[in-house]
Amino acid sequence: MGANSMRTIKQMATLAGVSARTLRYYESVGLLHPTRNDAGYRLYSDADARRLAQVLAMRACGLPLATIRHLCSGEATGLLPAMRDHLVTLEQQRTSTMAAIERTRAAIDALERIDTMGTEDSFERMKREGLARFEGEFGQEARERYGNAAIEASNERLMGLTKDEWDAKELLEDAIKVQLRIAMAQGDAEGVEARELAHMHRRWITIHWGEGYAEEAYLGLVRGYLADPRFVEYYDSAAGEGATEFLVQAVEAAMGRDFHHHMATFKRNRSSLD
Repeated sequence: MGANSMRTIKQMATLAGVSARTLRYYESVGLLHPTRNDAGYRLYSDADARRLAQVLAMRACGLPLATIRHLCSGEATGLLPAMRDHLVTLEQQRTSTMAAIERTRAAIDALERIDTMGTEDSFERMKREGLARFEGEFGQEARERYGNAAIEASNERLMGLTKDEWDAKELLEDAIKVQLRIAMAQGDAEGVEARELAHMHRRWITIHWGEGYAEEAYLGLVRGYLADPRFVEYYDSAAGEGATEFLVQAVEAAMGRDFHHHMATFKRNRSSLD
């Protein structure tokens, strides 16, 4: 065929290895724009072939059609930058997935050990291992911020939980992630779902800290999530990008605090350190 040859829908389908139905569908959603001959039959140019190749490459990467349509519309900054951004997202997901795999392996190891113990021993060991994991990951910062006495009191409180109380704590932690997704879908940090999210999170902290803790200490803890990549990864991987910031905003709204003022101060302080 010539340098700027026109292809029928059958020829294009054969060239691309897709069905004619797929080509018609891509046209219906605005991804392809074939011309028509006098008889009304579709004709595809070399430019159409290049566009189809781009679409198929992006589909192979898992991009949704809506995103592909935006990238092909000319409104986006370009295909290559968008694909590079997509690669970064996939690599972040891989990191999160690998961390989940390691946690699952650790859980399997724990379950295998539990099978060889009595019920009481296995539960006590599970609690000790859970506290040891927290100590290894967050212990130093927590002790510097709240003091050894506060952390030891929290550990003692958790070790004193019954199995039912411990299971309820774990279920509440999972429920908070679900509620976070629900509240984000509603999109209102002051809405009903966000208020329920804030209430659940405060209840979860109370299990660890006990009753009567200072409001400012709790607020400082939640605000600190944004400055710690580990907490951002924890909440964002569970409920989507921006979940950590939404949680902080929901808690501040429930406490009658000005989230936007806090964020402006937080960003000024961080920029002064850079």
